[in-house]
Order: sequence, then C-alpha cells, then structure tokens
Amino acid sequence: MYKKALIVDDIDLNDIAAVKVLEELEIRDIHYAKYCDDALLKIKRALFDDVPFDLLITDLSFKKVDHKEEKLKCGEELIDAIKKITPEIKIIVFSIEDKPYRIQALFLKHHVNGFVIKGRNSMPELKKAIQNVNNGTDKFLAPDLIHILKDKTINEIDNYDIELIRWLSLGVKQESMDVKFKELGIVPNSKSTIEKRIIKLKNYFEASNTIHLISIAKDMGII
Repeated sequence: MYKKALIVDDIDLNDIAAVKVLEELEIRDIHYAKYCDDALLKIKRALFDDVPFDLLITDLSFKKVDHKEEKLKCGEELIDAIKKITPEIKIIVFSIEDKPYRIQALFLKHHVNGFVIKGRNSMPELKKAIQNVNNGTDKFLAPDLIHILKDKTINEIDNYDIELIRWLSLGVKQESMDVKFKELGIVPNSKSTIEKRIIKLKNYFEASNTIHLISIAKDMGII
C-alpha cells in the first residue's frame, strides 16, 4: 500500500473524508494543499528530500483567491506538471465533474490512474479506487461510467472543435467567428476553414442545424 499521499482540495470537508479513507487503508503520512501551485511545491520538495509522494488525490476545480496569483489554475494543469517531474506517481482525481469529454481526457490525455465522482456514496468508491490502483489496475472508473472510455466519438473531438461549439453556444454568429478567433489567437481562423469545420461537425453529429449541434454537444458533456 502507498506510504505517502498528498490531497489537493480547497474544501476542508472533502479533505476530512479523503483522510478517513486513507487512514482506513493504513496510509499514515498524509499531506494537504489547497492550491495547485502549493501542491507542486510540496511534490518538488519531497523529491528533493528523497521522500517522494507515491499517491496524489486531487480535485479539478479550485476557487480563485483575489490576493493569490496562481500559475496552475486547474487540476489538469497540476497533473501535467507533476507527471513531468515524477511520472511514476499514482494519481486519482476526486471531483464533482461529470462531463464525459473531460473525464475521458483525464485518462487519455493526462494519464491519470483513477477517477471518482464526489457524492453521497463516494467514500467507498474512493477506497476501491486506491486499492485497485495499488494492486495494479491500469485505470479505475466506476462501472456506470466505464462506457465513457469506450466512446470514440468523444475522443475524436479536439479542443478547436470544443472552442468553436462553445462560442457558437455563447451567441457568436458563424459569420463573425473568424473575428472572435483572431481576437483569441485561435488558429486556423479564416472564414472558409471555420465554415468547413462547422459543416464537418454537423455531419459528424448528424445535426440538422447549428442549434441542434449545440444541443447535442451539451447533452454529451462536450461543452
């Protein structure tokens, strides 16, 4: 079983619940961080002292604090930064996130070992996730969510597509999207490219129009 764990969450109640699970598994060396930057510093310090963490349990969303400027603003950025310096650490995400696209990306792009949704029965799931990953399970996801990893449709949508659909959902007209993308520094941003991509997305999702496309994307949790 793991010897040293770091819990990253800005809500104390979640810390308490996670600690209880770790203690039940006889993991005694438990540390905490409320912000991603602080968590990365703790990871680096532990490596420097040659007493590295072997388990990370982290949330994805963190409340912005006015007086504190954070370089790492979300769990995904923290995970990527930690993986670069200690790729062998096991990472379990413990979050209220329920969007299929984001959950799938955690495994396929950020290479986490487990994902548990916070909720009424999340403690047994968190305990099971820690045990399974410790025992060599490559990926832990609750049985009712496992279909997400098999959904090729989600995997074939990239960040450009998501931004395009998101701005359409926020009311930006297709004919004005090139201006918006130029403002945001998103490329390619020509009218013809954007038009072709929207047509491709409509065909891909079998959407009759842009509104239908947005509706499908929301239902799938892509935006």
